[in-house]
Amino acid sequence: MGFKANARKHQKKSGEESKKTSPKAKEGVLSCGIKSCDGFADKNMGGRSLSIDNAVETWGDSGYTERKGRVRVCKPCYKVWKKDNKSDMDPY
Repeated sequence: MGFKANARKHQKKSGEESKKTSPKAKEGVLSCGIKSCDGFADKNMGGRSLSIDNAVETWGDSGYTERKGRVRVCKPCYKVWKKDNKSDMDPY
């Protein structure tokens, strides 16, 4: 089967109605471990897990809540941590 036949197989036929569904907003389950943040730290929403030492460097001793020895952070908080430690990770 060539690429054109494969494309035709997935095309809508002229008589069919298309089912348009609006994309639903993702609901998070895990809240961000940073106390001043209300975001969600789910993996499918871009959340990451940082070590406690890394969280202390950026947010101080009492600025986070830990979970299983790690701190779950949302995507914006991870960007803050990444920008804060950018100069530390210089390989040269």
